[in-house]
Amino acid sequence: MALVTFDLFSALIDSRAGGSATFDSLAQGRGWDVAGSDLYDDWDARNKASQKDVTDWVPFAEHCRRALADTYAARGLDADATADTLALLASLPDWPLWPDVGRALPLVAEQHRVGVLSNVDDDLFARTRAADLVHPDAVLTSERLHAYKPHPEIYQRAAEAGAGVHVPASARDTRGALEAGLTVVRVRRPGHRVDPDGPQPQHEVPDLLELPGVLAALTG
Repeated sequence: MALVTFDLFSALIDSRAGGSATFDSLAQGRGWDVAGSDLYDDWDARNKASQKDVTDWVPFAEHCRRALADTYAARGLDADATADTLALLASLPDWPLWPDVGRALPLVAEQHRVGVLSNVDDDLFARTRAADLVHPDAVLTSERLHAYKPHPEIYQRAAEAGAGVHVPASARDTRGALEAGLTVVRVRRPGHRVDPDGPQPQHEVPDLLELPGVLAALTG
């Protein structure tokens, strides 16, 4: 059975909704005049930049802490970034799956091994609602591969581990996977767009329920 990998925090989980809810709670509890979604967007951009700039692997949780410390510093917010990072990551079990995921992944699993390819630590992935929907031997994390998106190494190592098709939603993951030579079927998610200056995916689906048919054409 071919291995189909999914991006965790864009294709499977609505990370912006989940993370923003936690930041809302933190902000309201301290009387900060800032929306949780604004804090999330700031933190997320810094988190991704930290991963992009890394030369030696460090845990995803540490990227999260560094990004939150920089976010608080930039906004003049007096808070313990280490403690708040722990709170943010402790909320991962509450971050929602996109509505089609629970139905679609078991359908894909009828014909393919279902895995993830994600910039995450193993223990953090295990906390998510996606963990029970993928094959345990097909969890390709940055911790296991010692590389981060969008570096080509993570995609190349995924291919060496048997990944045949990758399903991203975000621009950086779509571009990274295509530039590394992986077959890509992009799922369109709110808030995510293709990089207009990068390579364009040959295959897109509006939701994951249409993915089995596309995979059948690709791998049949």
